[in-house]
Amino acid sequence: MEHTFKFKNFSLRQDRCAMKVGTDGVLLGAWARGGSRVLDIGTGTGVIAMMLAQRFPNASIDGIDIDMAAARQARDNVEFSKFARQIKIYHSSFQDYVPTASYDAIVSNPPFFIDSLKNNDIKRMLARHAEVAFFKSLFRFSKQWLSICGEISLVVPKICCEQIETEAYLLGFMLSRKIYVSFTSDKKAERVLLSFVQKRSLGVEDKEVYLFEKDGRRSFWFNEMTQDFYLQ
Repeated sequence: MEHTFKFKNFSLRQDRCAMKVGTDGVLLGAWARGGSRVLDIGTGTGVIAMMLAQRFPNASIDGIDIDMAAARQARDNVEFSKFARQIKIYHSSFQDYVPTASYDAIVSNPPFFIDSLKNNDIKRMLARHAEVAFFKSLFRFSKQWLSICGEISLVVPKICCEQIETEAYLLGFMLSRKIYVSFTSDKKAERVLLSFVQKRSLGVEDKEVYLFEKDGRRSFWFNEMTQDFYLQ
């Protein structure tokens, strides 16, 4: 079906979602750490929630989305999957969402459209605005609802990184992992996977990876991350 994205263990309808299944969400779903209770902020189709449910069979996962159509579609996708008992979907912004208990992991793939813009000055301006408007609120929310040993995992445009790390630090979070992601080995990174914790770790995992070889094949890293999900 045209509007269905098929993975090995689940399928996602996405005709009612503005944010379709994309590489950013798949990367985050394959990379983020889980726990007993996980929150997916801006769940969209539910792709990250479903991937985490597959990776962590004992996890209880809540997905929230501010968009009513997306929340309904994610709920339908979950109900028709083998992970229906693990995942609950709610129509809510995280600012209005009141959990019943703390979470061991919070994940988010924020819906930024910065890369569609050509003017770098405008990109930086919008990135800065998005950081202030979104991430301050996100880290405040996480300060209240993330367990002391929990982790926040994000995928963001590279131009947002510095300010995001600053906002996290100001609210008591420390960088734990940072992965620069480029399309091929000869391209500059455009996306970054970030994770933050409240308790200082022994060191920060910091590395650069790329998604595709020059002949179009998935890189070893990308294939290792996604081989349990992609059909081919």
